[in-house]
Amino acid sequence: MNYTQLPKIELHLHLDCSLSYTVVKALDPTISLQQYEQAFVAPTVCADLRDYLTRAEKGFSLMQTPEQLRLVTLDLLQQLEADRVLYAEIRFAPLLHTTKGLTPTQVVEAVQTALQEGAARYKVIPRLILCTLRHFTEQQSLETAALTRQFFGQGWVVGFDMAGDEAGYGVLAHKEAFAMIKENSIPFTVHAGEAAGPASMWEVIRELGPQRIGHGVRSIEDPLLVDYLIEKNIHLEVCPTSNLQTNIFSSMSAHSLGALYRQGVSMSLSTDARMITPITLSSEYQQVHMAFGWGRSELLACNLQALQHAFIEEKLRAPLRQQIMEAY
Repeated sequence: MNYTQLPKIELHLHLDCSLSYTVVKALDPTISLQQYEQAFVAPTVCADLRDYLTRAEKGFSLMQTPEQLRLVTLDLLQQLEADRVLYAEIRFAPLLHTTKGLTPTQVVEAVQTALQEGAARYKVIPRLILCTLRHFTEQQSLETAALTRQFFGQGWVVGFDMAGDEAGYGVLAHKEAFAMIKENSIPFTVHAGEAAGPASMWEVIRELGPQRIGHGVRSIEDPLLVDYLIEKNIHLEVCPTSNLQTNIFSSMSAHSLGALYRQGVSMSLSTDARMITPITLSSEYQQVHMAFGWGRSELLACNLQALQHAFIEEKLRAPLRQQIMEAY
């Protein structure tokens, strides 16, 4: 099966972790392909999530001016069109892009302008999720939440997220930020159940109450948690190869996604970081086909679940669903 031809919905994708070598070379011509592969791309297996995330710094260090942000955003949309992604929710942390004098507001404006340009150029509907990070202070989280509130409803920013070192930091410093998000009825997702086990997922469920969780794949370790995810229709944004690189599973066939899907957990597939993890969503489809025998029916189900849980305007949901249904 040619998975590149199938239309796709992608919910979990980091802008600053998805720079192709082409755009890196344009931003810094001194970086060779070998240097890119050694410094920007993670090895097949990292020590853990923290080790994996050291590559992200390479990406956002090259995204500090409006033109740099523009080129990276357009580069990602070009990658998505080639992968036949119809709709993508792209996330990033604006506060990481201020080292050369941009304000966080100017950062978001630059990315929004690039999305507008790219949406006219490429056959992708892009939307933006703004991230706070686990190691941020309460004030930094509140600033990111306020930024999300400022831009929400203008057509591009559709949600809020918390990413970063889950094993090292809990959620208490971020509760006020999420309270602001909920008060303003802004959709949100939270990274959990990746670097840490079911306890981290129970913590975000108890303290924050998300309807979507980024990764969540270690829920398989707690049958009660799996039952809860099914009962409450909490959607998992699963990034299979990324989970192998962060040393959660030893092989694709050992990944929990097959069992979670069989048990009825709502999930979809995403790439996470197309630079650190040099893959496409089409290649992820091929991987799950080989590991679990998935065919069109499972991939259709995941895409429909993604669409159901997407932070998307209702007027776009039905036509996208129609396109997906016809193709599969």
